[in-house]
Amino acid sequence: MSKKIRVRFAPSPTGFIHMGNIRAALMNYLFAHQKDGDFILRIEDTDVERNIEEASAAILNNLRWFSLNYDEGPITGGEYGPYLQSERTDKYQKLLNELINNNLVYRCFCTKQELENKREVQMAAGQPPRYDRTCLHLSSDKVKEKVAAGQPFIWRFKLNHEAIVEIDTLERGVIKFEYKNFSDFALTRSDGSFTFLFSNFVDDFLMQITHVIRGEDHLTNTPLQAALYNAFSCKLPRYWHLPMICNVEGKKMSKRDFGFGIQELRDAGYLPMAILNYLAILGNSLDPEIQSLGELTKNYNFENISSTGAIKFDAEKLKWVNHKWIERTPVLKLVELVKPFLHDQIDASISLSDKKLEFILEKVKANLKTLVDIGDLISFYFKKPEINILNIEKQFGLDKAKIALDIIKNNIDLADKTEQFIEKIKSQSKDYGLKFNEIFGTVRYLLTGSFNGISVHDLMEMLSDEEIIDRLKI
Repeated sequence: MSKKIRVRFAPSPTGFIHMGNIRAALMNYLFAHQKDGDFILRIEDTDVERNIEEASAAILNNLRWFSLNYDEGPITGGEYGPYLQSERTDKYQKLLNELINNNLVYRCFCTKQELENKREVQMAAGQPPRYDRTCLHLSSDKVKEKVAAGQPFIWRFKLNHEAIVEIDTLERGVIKFEYKNFSDFALTRSDGSFTFLFSNFVDDFLMQITHVIRGEDHLTNTPLQAALYNAFSCKLPRYWHLPMICNVEGKKMSKRDFGFGIQELRDAGYLPMAILNYLAILGNSLDPEIQSLGELTKNYNFENISSTGAIKFDAEKLKWVNHKWIERTPVLKLVELVKPFLHDQIDASISLSDKKLEFILEKVKANLKTLVDIGDLISFYFKKPEINILNIEKQFGLDKAKIALDIIKNNIDLADKTEQFIEKIKSQSKDYGLKFNEIFGTVRYLLTGSFNGISVHDLMEMLSDEEIIDRLKI
């Protein structure tokens, strides 16, 4: 096996890309780049019935969006290709033939219904459901008879139930499994296609993968793949089984949970680096927490990996990380990022020049949590808000509302001179016992329709003098 570190991200195009997929891709990417290894993309598309035509394209699109560039894979190519499992059937057949010749597999003619019946009987008897090896004991003549009759079958791997296997993992050290607790597993389906378990092993083996980094849910099939490695007298890769991402209830996240689907996060205005940064924080300690992909590559500690079985997704933490990345984003780039969201929410914004939008973003970017927020945040710029004096009275009290409005009215002739206006209303507010949040909150409400948000100074720079005077007149 090659001494060079080789890892792979191997998604199946059977659904939409989710947080678990991208976390696996990220960890493989960081591991490979930190250790001067190769990061391989392989599309596991052997399950024809479940494949979704657009899913493979979505995988490539999302990896580009996240800047998780792979060294070998579809389009890019490489000496270990092809990188679509659907194009590797001859390789699977070749290794299956070797197993057949070495008498390590056997044909199983049991139907799905028969297998289900066996399972129900075993469970009713309090036994763990496990294939009972009915077909292993068929005579060669009986097998030939069934094959000649065209009876469908699958190939099963014959486990040594007396053996114990040791799996070297990054998160738990060496784990031992007794094969007596496992069933002889399928290598093919009844239509002759190859199972995930077998094709996954063959590809890792032939592509000389040194480390397999994938979700905790694959831990139980790792000893079965180890049996295949041992059948070919090959050294096993080292494994890292990532803890599952759970929702607030502690259950495995699903498409019903916000934040699970990557497209949902993209539509909600989350930045790719913010998502990656958050995924790196999950179940891990980073100092500082906000780090770029390059910084994560350098600083991620693969020597102190948690063996926690599950970690909870925190939507508020993700939003905080996203806010920090928006603050980090140069305003010229932010202009391009927010425009699709702004144009979708406010038709009038289409006529706004990039230069003006840049000016506005300089004032409001500190208030952006996600890109979607841009519409609500600056809608006042395009439309004068509907003002109700009762709202000011409810916010600050009848007497203070009257004082604040009088101060504003008395100084409206300075409204086109921002610094003078602000200093004047501050000074008079002190004289009348008003707090700064009461006078400035009132001004902000008159200008935007909201008591909180952008500073009054910035608002008066954003709006024209005519618009400011018009809105302050009550």
